[in-house]
Amino acid sequence: MTDSFFFDSDCISAFLWINGQSLLTKLYSKRIVIPKQVYNELSSVPHLRQRVDTLIQAKEAEIMDMDISKNEYKLYLQMTTAPENGYKIIGDGEAASIALAKENNGVLASNNLRDISQYVRKYNLSHVTTGDILIEALNNGLITESEGNQIWANMLAKRRKLGALSFSEYLSKHTNKIKY
Repeated sequence: MTDSFFFDSDCISAFLWINGQSLLTKLYSKRIVIPKQVYNELSSVPHLRQRVDTLIQAKEAEIMDMDISKNEYKLYLQMTTAPENGYKIIGDGEAASIALAKENNGVLASNNLRDISQYVRKYNLSHVTTGDILIEALNNGLITESEGNQIWANMLAKRRKLGALSFSEYLSKHTNKIKY
């Protein structure tokens, strides 16, 4: 798979808060895209910005800004200011990640299912969450289930919202994503 992964703040920060970004680089080396709006959100926490800057300097990730003359910016504005009937306004980072993933045929990486689900369906986006990324790491032999549980616990301790109390619980709910 060569698709780029467009990270929303909630998903990438789950890894950054626990200094676990090396797992992302092992899985998605040179395919990590951080929209400028997400970078701006992360920059309010100095150590998160420093960790992103390190990824950028190592050329493991890139910051992408939107071109205001392209459709991605039109989509972004629509989602953040005047969505279609039945759709809700979403945050800048989420909207930028969705618009860029759509226009670049990439994968959206976001945990905020409540805000993004209708847009994921509307634009038929490939989508992963932190839990899905950890399952991929497990499937690729990068972590064990026990290590996944420790990573999960560390993320929860940093107040990350992951949708389950443990990695094992997440695994049991998502057995269709486990490869043997």
